[in-house]
Amino acid sequence: MADIVLATLNAKFIHAAFGLRYLLANLGELRSRAVLTEFDIHQRPLEIVERILSHRPRIVGLGVYIWNAREAAEVVALLKRVQPQVFVILGGPEVSHETDQQAITRLADCVIAGEADLKFAEVCRAVLAGRFVGAKTVSAGLPDLNGLALPYGEYTETDVAHRIVYVEASRGCPFECEFCLSSLDIPVRQFPLESFLAAMERLLARGVRHFKFVDRTFNLNLRVGSAILEFFRARYTPGLFLHFEMVPDRLPASLRQAIAAFPAGAIQLEVGIQTFNPDVAARISRRQDYVRLEDNLRFLRERTGVHIHADLIFGLPGETFASFAAGFDRLLALRPHEIQVGLLKRLRGTPIVRHDAEWGMVYSPLPPYELLQNHDVDFTTVQRLRRFARFWDLVANSGRFLATAVLLWEDEISAFNAFLRLSDWLYAKAGRQHAIALPRLAGFIAEYLTAERGADAGRVEQSIRQDLERGTGPRGVSGETPGRAAIDKRQRRQRARDAAA
Repeated sequence: MADIVLATLNAKFIHAAFGLRYLLANLGELRSRAVLTEFDIHQRPLEIVERILSHRPRIVGLGVYIWNAREAAEVVALLKRVQPQVFVILGGPEVSHETDQQAITRLADCVIAGEADLKFAEVCRAVLAGRFVGAKTVSAGLPDLNGLALPYGEYTETDVAHRIVYVEASRGCPFECEFCLSSLDIPVRQFPLESFLAAMERLLARGVRHFKFVDRTFNLNLRVGSAILEFFRARYTPGLFLHFEMVPDRLPASLRQAIAAFPAGAIQLEVGIQTFNPDVAARISRRQDYVRLEDNLRFLRERTGVHIHADLIFGLPGETFASFAAGFDRLLALRPHEIQVGLLKRLRGTPIVRHDAEWGMVYSPLPPYELLQNHDVDFTTVQRLRRFARFWDLVANSGRFLATAVLLWEDEISAFNAFLRLSDWLYAKAGRQHAIALPRLAGFIAEYLTAERGADAGRVEQSIRQDLERGTGPRGVSGETPGRAAIDKRQRRQRARDAAA
């Protein structure tokens, strides 16, 4: 029995709903009357509704994101059909913008737009007291981070053992990149450093070794970034893994020194490059010093043990097929461990829509609202890039073909074009881009290298054998971090337990 049920549908079991834990921690006197129930998008909505209603709640708070919007809408529709008297409160980035245009918000009783850490408790008090008379959409505003209860005590022992633990030392972003919701989160606000580090100390004592920072700009505040790195370096034990998002062109000597002090595999940096075309970057209000960016990536690759995950976006207004290919090759030459190729998404509320008419931007009307075509790249080209991204993940990013992957673009002027040829060939041969068993994929790659590229059969056979004997191996062309491998191992154990249940 619980008066308040906080729920969401995560993309995977291993993910934990960080935002809901903030709501739970800041319920005050209502905390004892609330429960957190998490699901994933692969569970049936009817069963989710049954689980939620088993608590006999008066209020259901549901977190809605781009990855669960369709499933969440079905859950809300069923909830209101079965128990219309249950008061449904929605929150999250997907419903914080263009609220009046969404079917899910019309079904709900209240939508909290923005950071609902404190506003959720305020609405719940009014509802439980029978005095909620506010507008259906409530603006939360920006809470004072000094006054928030931190959520880390809401991580359970199951979370610590089997899930990624998310943490944040700051909120907001100083940049105005038009494709990103963080461009709306100005200014950057810091949590009190002393209390944050004390919370990290408690998580370490509980056995947490994998910390995923969700800060959009970890290296913006040099004092705070350095203090956090020094805190973890002083407490380093084997298996510690830290994930940060970084501004790629901001890495002064103090941060370089702090990062280089960590053993190999202890840090992963997610580096958002997005485009190497300066005209495109300017068009979407993205400020980036490419000379510094390249120097920083070379330093990280050559002088540290950091695992580098770099992002590029295909389909930005004015980015041609040729300029994207050149940018990909330029990034690959810097040797990041992974290159994530993503299609441009039209996230609700982002100003990227101002380019729609001029550049003929056409997006899918369904989540995740990815680009379908524009004036520079037609639908067929976008589909080719979608398959390219998938096969790049399977072959280059996966770590399963460390020895063989480089043969695909060896002696080629453009690695992008070389891999695109493989991508087109693989799709024609397999007829799909998902559910390709590893031995079959290895066979396809061997056939392509020998029959299509004329590679030496003995050399190809040796590299394929070497890759298959290594197993799943380290992730990425240049290897994965031990921390990521540990998380993958946890996922395999959890799947085995689920299968046996």
